[in-house]
Amino acid sequence: MSGLSAAAAGIAAAAGRCAEAAERRREVDPAVMAAVVEAGFARHFAPAAVGGREGSFGELVDAVGVIAGECPATAWCASLIASIARMAGAHLPADGQAEVWVSGPDAVLVGSVTPFGTAEPRPGGWLLSGRWPYMSAIAYSDWAVVCGVAQSGTATEGWLFAVPRSAYRVEDTWFSIGMQATGSNTLALSDVFVPDHRAFKRADLLEGRIDDFTGGAPACYRAPLPAVNGLMFAAPAVGAAQGMTRDFTAAFADKLGGVQLPGTVGMQGVRASAELALARAAGEADAARLLLDRAAGLADRCADPDGGMSRLDAARNLRDCSLATDLAVTAVDRLFRQAGTRGQATSGPMQRLWRDVTAVSTHVALQFEPAARGYVEQLVKQ
Repeated sequence: MSGLSAAAAGIAAAAGRCAEAAERRREVDPAVMAAVVEAGFARHFAPAAVGGREGSFGELVDAVGVIAGECPATAWCASLIASIARMAGAHLPADGQAEVWVSGPDAVLVGSVTPFGTAEPRPGGWLLSGRWPYMSAIAYSDWAVVCGVAQSGTATEGWLFAVPRSAYRVEDTWFSIGMQATGSNTLALSDVFVPDHRAFKRADLLEGRIDDFTGGAPACYRAPLPAVNGLMFAAPAVGAAQGMTRDFTAAFADKLGGVQLPGTVGMQGVRASAELALARAAGEADAARLLLDRAAGLADRCADPDGGMSRLDAARNLRDCSLATDLAVTAVDRLFRQAGTRGQATSGPMQRLWRDVTAVSTHVALQFEPAARGYVEQLVKQ
C-alpha cells in the first residue's frame, strides 16, 4: 500500500466516525480535513519546484477509494483539492505558482472550470467578477481557481484565474440530499484584479497544452483534462460502492447468525435473493474499480513525451469513468433494496453511501450519453 493510501486508511476511520455530524454541519469535520491535507492530498499534484509530489493518478484513485468506503464526502473533497492543484501546477506561469504556493505545497485549492464569471482586460491583468456555485471544501480553501469569459474584439474566450481567499466571499447555498458534508457552497467576487501571471487559457487545460517546463513537463500534467477529470469524480462513487458491499456483507453475516422468530420468514427465507444481490453488487463494484484502474494507468503512461495520450484514449477514459459510476449506482441500489429497514437507519452508513453515490452520479462530468458520443466519434475515425 502506498504512503498516500496508507494514510488514507486512518483518515477513513476518522471520517466514518464523524460522518453523521459532518452531514449536520454540511462540511467535513475540521480535524478530518486537517488530516487530509497532512496526508498529502493537497500536495499530491503540486509542482516539485514548490515542494509538491507531482504524483500519479493510480495512487490518488487508490487513496480516494479507501476514504470513500467510509465517507464519500471526505473522499470527494480530498480528490478535488488534488485535482485543482494539478490544474494550477500544470498551467499557471511560474510567478503565479510561486505566489499560490508561497507558504508551501499544502495550500488548499478549490475551483470550477465552468465559465460562470466575466473577465475584462486591464493593463497587466484582468478585472474578474462572478458567482461560482458548488465549490466543494471552500471553507478550508486558501486559493480558488475559477473560470471567466473574456471578450477579445468580437470573440470570446474562457480563462482560468487563481484568486486568494481574501478576494472572495462564501455564500451559504449548499443544501443537498446527498454529499451533504462536502460544503459545496458558492464563491462570489466582484471587480477583483487578477494579474496576468495568475491566469491561463481554459482551452490549454482542456487540450493538455503545456510548454513552460525545462526538460519536459511531469507526467501528471500532460494528460488533457477530459482524460482525467472523470477519475476525480468517479473515484469517490466507486469507493463508496465497494464500502457498501462491505457493510452489507457484515449485516448479512449478522442476520444469518441471528435467531429466527416464530411465524416470520427470517433471513433464511430470503437468503438466496440476498446472496444474489451481494454477489452481483460486489462484482459490479469490482468491475467499476477495474475500469478506473485502467483509466488511471493510461493517464499515468503519459510519462512518455513522445507517446502522450491519443484522443481515442482520452475519450475512452471519460467513457470508462461514466460507466464505472453507472455500475456503482447499480450496485448500491441493488444492496439498498435488499438491506431492509436496518439499511435505512439514519444512524447507519448504508443509507448515506446510497445517497452520496446517487448524488455523485448526477454530476455533469459523469453523464454517459456525452461520454459515449465522444468515444464513438473518435472510434469511427480510426
